[in-house]
Parts: sequence; C-alpha cells; structure tokens
Amino acid sequence: MNKPSHRWLILAVLFASRTGLGFQFQTLGSVSDHLVDIFGFNFAEIGMLIGAFLLPGMVLAVPCGFVVTNIYFTKMVADWFDGKELATAMAVLVMSWPFGIAMGQIGHVWLAALFDWRMAFVAASIYCGLGALGVFSVYRTPEYAEDHAHPPQWGLPSNELTLTLLASIVWALFNAGYIVFLSFGASVLTDGGYGPTGAATIISLASWVMLFSGAMCGQISDRLRKPDAILYCCLAGGITSLLLLPWTQFAVGLSLLFGLIGMAPAGIIMALTTQAMAPRRRAFGIGVFFSSYYLVTTPTPWIAGWLFDTTGIAYWPIVFAAALFLFTGIANAVFRYVQGRLPKPTNV
Repeated sequence: MNKPSHRWLILAVLFASRTGLGFQFQTLGSVSDHLVDIFGFNFAEIGMLIGAFLLPGMVLAVPCGFVVTNIYFTKMVADWFDGKELATAMAVLVMSWPFGIAMGQIGHVWLAALFDWRMAFVAASIYCGLGALGVFSVYRTPEYAEDHAHPPQWGLPSNELTLTLLASIVWALFNAGYIVFLSFGASVLTDGGYGPTGAATIISLASWVMLFSGAMCGQISDRLRKPDAILYCCLAGGITSLLLLPWTQFAVGLSLLFGLIGMAPAGIIMALTTQAMAPRRRAFGIGVFFSSYYLVTTPTPWIAGWLFDTTGIAYWPIVFAAALFLFTGIANAVFRYVQGRLPKPTNV
C-alpha cells in the first residue's frame, strides 16, 4: 500500500496528531486570567505551571528520544517521503506545533468564555486522544522501508556533545522567547484596551503566519547560503516587534511582523543539529539536544510571570522575551565560533 496518495494521507494524520501538542500546551496561557481570578494564583505560579509542561522532557528526552512527537513521527515521514518531496513533508510536520498553538489561542479563550475554563483542558485532552487514535488507525510502514546499514550509536564524542549543547541553547532561547510572547502578549493588549478574545486573536496571528514564513525562510537560506545573516536579521525584526507591542494601535501589524520575520528562522536554527552530530549518533544526540532544551526553557515562563507580578506591568515579560531573542543571536555566534575550532563530526 505504497500509493502516493496514501503517503499524503499519512502526513495529514501525523500533522493533525502533532497539532495536539501545541493545542494542549496553550491551555494554561489562554485561561490564565480565569485561574488568577478563581484560585488566586499569581503570574509567577502560572508561569511555573506552563514550564512544568516542559519539565518531564529533561528526563524523558534521552531514553525516549522524544519518540512520538519528534523522532518517531520524523521517522514515519522519512520512510514515506524519502526521495519524494521530503523537505516539503518535513516542513509541514514541523509547522504543526505553531498551528496547534494558534488553534488554542482562539479556541481555548472562546471555550472558556462560552462554557467554563475547564473546557479548554477537556477539549485539548479529547483532541490528543483522537489524534493518537488516528495515527494508530491509519499509519502503516511502507514496504520498501529498511534499516540503515550502520546501526545507531549511543554516546557522543566531546566535540559533538559540545556542539549539540550549544545548538540546543540556541533553539531553547528562541522558543522561550516565543513561549513568553504567547503567554503574556495578550495581557499587553488588554492593558491597551482590547477585550480578552480580541487580544488573543491578534496574538495568534503570529502563529498562523508562521505556517508559511518558516518554509519560505528556509528556502531563501538554502538559495542564498547565508543562514547566519538571515537569522540575525530575523531576530532583529522579532525584537523590534516585541519592544513596540505596547503601541497597541499597531498590534495587528506587530503580531504579523513577529510571525513573518521574528519566528521565520526556526528551520535555520534546527539545521544546526545536523552540523552538531554525525548521522549514526543523531538518535541519541537529539535526545541530548531536547534534554538541554527543556532545562533552559522550563524556568523562563516562571521568570516572565515573576516580572509581571513584581512590576504589575505586562510589558516587562515582553522585554524579557526580546532579551531572549537577543541571546539567541549571541548563542548562535558562539556556536559558529566553537564549530570553527573543533573537529568536524564524522561517523567514525
């Protein structure tokens, strides 16, 4: 059952299932005001709960290799699209995370307003369950899929470990800035006079346009072969859009700018993983990569919430997000500096 139409059906199911990750992740951020009002949480505690979503990954990423949502789903796509629109298929799979977040930014706020804040969590749980059922029902291993001639290898030599940890820091800082923007951007807009639903909708625009800007940025980088220059320009655009967010009369344009420019280089950053480790050690290396990623990312929502609680001003978490984007660029420069002074990863 290796028809071309079937592999696109499988990709669609994998995309829909992985969308549940972003949809579930966004629950707390979308109903945080309800939890503050009802249970008396402060925003540091809300940030801690958001970070707790990522915390188990520090322990599970190495033994599981983030199996279901990253390595396993990636392997599924690679098996079906190897030599057949593989880059397109991978781009579609990766964009499922921001698509799920965008769904949650609108859907969870709407559910909380129409029914009850608990409905956001119920809807996310049902969606994830249906996504898993869809994968189990539809996915089949292609007949021509074979194991690689060289089996995967555990452990990383010192040069690859160093580069992998540096690459994960770049990815973690970048995603942490995005998470803080998602968690507190709407609060900036509500302080400026927007209603909760309108503010959430505007902030979600960044995630919607990421579905297209990420793939386009990757193609431009491949053609121009200047990934670092493109990355720094995009980060500058993201920092600018974050710092200008209190000018809420430009909120729609700033959110679009953040998604179109600021978040566009996600693929460029993820490409660092292929430069950090040899192919036969990537299964283990990606586990190390995500463990370090979770370690760096987990406390950032708590820090942002603490800034909000301490100052009473929603803009300070956004300034923190801009700082995270600045340090993303610095970390990438450090990666390049170290990369030029260490032996190139090989399969030996």
